[in-house]
Amino acid sequence: MAELAAPPIAGVVAEDRIAVATQWQLIWWRFRKHKLAVGGTIVLVLFYLVALFADFFAYVDPTESEAQRSLMAPQPIHWIDEGSFKPFVYGLKGTRDPLTFKRVYVPDTNTKIPVTLFGHGEPWQLLGFIPTDRHLIAVEGAKPSESLFLMGTDTNGRDLWSRLMYATRTSMTIGLVSVALSLVLGVVLGGISGYFGGAIDTVIQRIIEILRSIPTIPLWMGLAAALPADWSVVQVYFAITIIISLIGWTELARVVRGRFISLKREDFVMAAELVGCSKTRIIFRHMVPSFISHIIAATTLAIPAIIISETSLSFLGLGLRPPAISWGVLLQDAQNIQALVISPWLLLPSFAVIFAVLAFNFMGDGIRDAADPYL
Repeated sequence: MAELAAPPIAGVVAEDRIAVATQWQLIWWRFRKHKLAVGGTIVLVLFYLVALFADFFAYVDPTESEAQRSLMAPQPIHWIDEGSFKPFVYGLKGTRDPLTFKRVYVPDTNTKIPVTLFGHGEPWQLLGFIPTDRHLIAVEGAKPSESLFLMGTDTNGRDLWSRLMYATRTSMTIGLVSVALSLVLGVVLGGISGYFGGAIDTVIQRIIEILRSIPTIPLWMGLAAALPADWSVVQVYFAITIIISLIGWTELARVVRGRFISLKREDFVMAAELVGCSKTRIIFRHMVPSFISHIIAATTLAIPAIIISETSLSFLGLGLRPPAISWGVLLQDAQNIQALVISPWLLLPSFAVIFAVLAFNFMGDGIRDAADPYL
């Protein structure tokens, strides 16, 4: 009877494992049970691999244009040739549309151009200093800029696939940089406001209220108009990053302030004050780590908002401008209804925005649920 009443060995081991686990281990065990969050994380890893190795995934120079190849339709890859796996694309030949008298390109079924993976193409530098010419997709016996158009071309005849790879680098990194700046401002100013209170708290809260009361679109328009027209792409990029950061820190600051107000009377904070810890040490070594999981979750949910802000600004012509390449810049061609009806593939960059935002939201929900101590 005693043997029957004994708890299962597996259950005892599991309880012991949980009892000695760290907070981060518990968060990871809960997070990996959230299937959507894990899937979103995998998608984001793929996005940032594209951002890191955009030169590898792009097969032509994204700025190379050819007016005669304007608004070419996406070109399919044929994977099977004569019963075997031999990817190829048909060559293209120019002709004149009898209705519009525009020059169009149609497949030449008599010409097959082999497509290879990890083949040779235009030279580039891996990580900025390692010369190579390997690309994910390449063609044999022809120039990719004249024979391969996986997602078609834009109004200037530039390859949309290659431009999308470089746009992913810009749009995904601007979210990280902006959130990093917003995170620093939100945690520091929110922590100071909640911990010290008094006049400091009043001043910071009034600044937050003023920033949150300004209409967003007129503010963007005014700031965009203030940027000098002769600034380089890099200067505009950092300016837009700073602008978005200065607007986006207020919500996190209020959350941090509320947590600090509730924590500053806790026993561990008062004990740190009694032993003579400095204010900075109490804030950053004792109070902030107690809700770091919440900050991580808030950050992952803030990045998609930054991405949408940059895309919206650039789409309206208030953010990044050509020759910069971002998702919003690519979608500027989709503002023309006539061009959009004739060339619906110009909307393809919008799917990248949708997938990235959904992936961040799924991952943020998973982290938030995993970090909740009451679950």
